[in-house]
Amino acid sequence: MAQQTVAQVILGAAPLKIEDVVRVARENAQVRITGGARTRVANGRAYLDEMLARGERIYGVNTGVGGNVGISLKPEQMVTLQHNLMRHLACATGAALPRDAVRAAALLRLATFMTGASAVRNELVDALAAMLNRGVTPVVPRYGSVGASGDLMPSAYIARVLVGEGEAEYDGRRLPAAEALAAAGLRPIGFAPKEGLALINGTTVMTGVGTLVWVDAFRVLKALLGGLALAIEAMQAPDLPFEPWVHEKKGHPGQIAVAAHLRALLGGSRYTQASGGQSCYSLRCAPQGLGQVWEGLEDARPVLEREINSANDNPLIDPDTGVMYKAGNFYGGHMARLLDTWKIDFASMANWGNALFALLVDDRFNAGLPANLTPEPGVNSGFKGMQLSVTSLACAVRQLAGPSSIHSLPTEQYNEDMVSLGMHAAATAMDSLECVRNETAMVLLAAAQAVDLRGGAAKLGEGSRAIYEQVRQVAAFQEKDRSMEHEVAAVATKIASGLDAPAAQYNVNS
Repeated sequence: MAQQTVAQVILGAAPLKIEDVVRVARENAQVRITGGARTRVANGRAYLDEMLARGERIYGVNTGVGGNVGISLKPEQMVTLQHNLMRHLACATGAALPRDAVRAAALLRLATFMTGASAVRNELVDALAAMLNRGVTPVVPRYGSVGASGDLMPSAYIARVLVGEGEAEYDGRRLPAAEALAAAGLRPIGFAPKEGLALINGTTVMTGVGTLVWVDAFRVLKALLGGLALAIEAMQAPDLPFEPWVHEKKGHPGQIAVAAHLRALLGGSRYTQASGGQSCYSLRCAPQGLGQVWEGLEDARPVLEREINSANDNPLIDPDTGVMYKAGNFYGGHMARLLDTWKIDFASMANWGNALFALLVDDRFNAGLPANLTPEPGVNSGFKGMQLSVTSLACAVRQLAGPSSIHSLPTEQYNEDMVSLGMHAAATAMDSLECVRNETAMVLLAAAQAVDLRGGAAKLGEGSRAIYEQVRQVAAFQEKDRSMEHEVAAVATKIASGLDAPAAQYNVNS
């Protein structure tokens, strides 16, 4: 029997891409480290050891950290400090971050180490890689980071598992860290000077969350456009507004892409009208109204991938020259701003979904479909309750759209007197997108119902028919009122994994 090939992501040979993060975080691909990266790591560590041997004063190694930088440490205190960094930060709160987000963050910490600038040992690199490869996932509470020296607190919850402290999930069980490591065939390690600090300094948790949100946002956006296409067909609206000439005259790449996506979904439809009157803006203006969301996500890829592959520790040591830099690459400003802009885009998507749903269920505007999309209104309320849920979600997304990055407060003895709040932005963006995903699932359910009331799937476009069939795999036509929360969840799950449609695709591992 042929041996099954295990998927791998190679670290240290080339910059990581978003798709690499997804493979490790969600598909449990194994990580493997190249020899060149090991050499860089060893060189960086050797320079640090030489500095210590010369008696140099090194921040966070033989000094206190943050506001305690003026306190010098005795040689026997240096290792204790690295472990104490984990302990004093063990005061986070809130629900645990998703498993894939924690795995993404651990991978990105390894990516930082591949630069050789963090001056850690290859033994630490191997321990972190083994934790990922063996499926040990630290339990990391949501709240505690201010994103200034990076994600100190959530990163500490990841790092402390390496020394057998805290909790971790393994094989579906939440265990004390030492037990989780043992169950995976691993042993705790000890930190050498600088290594505890190197594990917690940096933007890897906010960037890990942000990377997965980016992937998911494209999937939700395409699903929303799928619901829009079905609504256009159910209401027999014109498809003329999506012709290439219109959008080329405007010139925005995202607008052009959304129009092309809709044309691919609607291609071959016998429901749409070639011309005629002007439809409502929610049907007609999606390229102009949602194109900036598509474009913003496309533009975000290089920003994300720069952060993914960055040296975001402090202090940094050039592994080629040995020069040490005390600087601020740990600051999460780039990620905070990016995530804050997405939250505004998610609100635009939520508003669009709410408008589509309102159009579909209102018999004054839905081109002759029954009120609330039920064959027998009155005794049945149909999709009336679901509209309430859609509007509730849209309002929640709008509330979450407030920027996190503007709310800086001084903290930590006025050492961190400006903070990025990048992790706050990441957590609220993740929550916001979950709301939009659930709202979009409801839009798809209502649109599929409207298509059936109009005459069924036979006249749908090639792409929109594929979307319709995906919805109908988990949710039947609603003849009379029934509980539909499980169907909403099932459609949302399909959105999360990527709805299948032979339409314009974007390379997000879908």
